[in-house]
Amino acid sequence: MERYLRKHDMPQTKFGRLAVRDPRLVGDLRNGRELRARTLARVEAFLASPPPPEPRP
Repeated sequence: MERYLRKHDMPQTKFGRLAVRDPRLVGDLRNGRELRARTLARVEAFLASPPPPEPRP
């Protein structure tokens, strides 16, 4: 996940919102939160999918 954030220059809150509708996800994981199997599966599916397109200016 950390690599994904750097590679796509994505804020942690945006990642959490897009992956599992939880903007606090990454911060909580960094602080020791453990994911349930269903949430982990959603995060893994998001990581395996193409990145979302950048919004047009």
